Amino acid sequence: MSKNSTTDRDAVLVEEFLRWMAVEKGRAANTISNYRRDLIRYVEFLATASKSLLTARENEVEEYVRVLQASGDANASTARRLAAIRMLHGFLLAEERRRDNPTSRIEGVKVPGGVPKPLSLDEVSSLLEAMVGDSATEMRDRALVEFLYATGARISEACDLNLDDLDLSSRVVRLFGKGSKERVVPFGRIAEERLREYIGSAGRAQLVPDVWSRGSDRDAVFLTNRGKRLNRQKAWHVVRDAGVRAGINRELSPHVLRHSCATHMLEHGADLRIVQEMLGHATISTTQIYTKVSTDRLWAVYRDAHPRAEG
Repeated sequence: MSKNSTTDRDAVLVEEFLRWMAVEKGRAANTISNYRRDLIRYVEFLATASKSLLTARENEVEEYVRVLQASGDANASTARRLAAIRMLHGFLLAEERRRDNPTSRIEGVKVPGGVPKPLSLDEVSSLLEAMVGDSATEMRDRALVEFLYATGARISEACDLNLDDLDLSSRVVRLFGKGSKERVVPFGRIAEERLREYIGSAGRAQLVPDVWSRGSDRDAVFLTNRGKRLNRQKAWHVVRDAGVRAGINRELSPHVLRHSCATHMLEHGADLRIVQEMLGHATISTTQIYTKVSTDRLWAVYRDAHPRAEG
């Protein structure tokens, strides 16, 4: 079989696996897209070694991991790519496309367990107070940042938000997380005010185009100044630029706002399982990282305040 035909067959196997992940496992479209990119890259590597998904051995997979690391791939990215390769080979074994799994004995890539550093309450206040202005985009940016901190939503969830997902009178929002899992999250009065201000005639209405370029943009809560649904890259820049204006001396991202929301709720007495439900975590172990953040803050305050804290 020629190199091209082998690669084509592998591409078909990758698509079969991705369909299975979408239908049977309920993986979100963005996740499927990331898997496809990672796995096609793996298939192309195997082709250079005259191997395929059906003939790859353990040493080819290990060599591919070394190539990723040598290319400057972050450990977290390499770990994610290896996880996708493991799942693919597990699928091929289960479907009896091959009799073994070449990844079964390969050790995972260690990822440093960095604890996220949330904003302080003062930094949050500075951030939100710095977001001023009466233009439609300034109203949008203010509503977006307030919404992210109020709900702990992922940036993709905010960008995918539609008008009928918001219930401003009850102050709740319907979010669709990983695997398209739906959850209902409350938000506070200030977030409601910012959203009403933006969605009103002086805000979002000014961003509505004469002709929608895509039908799905029509229902989007957050629009660009070209009348398109706000994407994650643009939303990331909105948050980063807000941090610069507020004088926050580190790079601010939407995920830091999510961390901050969870940490501040736990510090003020919220139940861990309620925070888990609010953030859309599949397991409580993911949410427990925020208890570590809160404990670190507790110790910092104790060391500064208690006269016998030294040592």
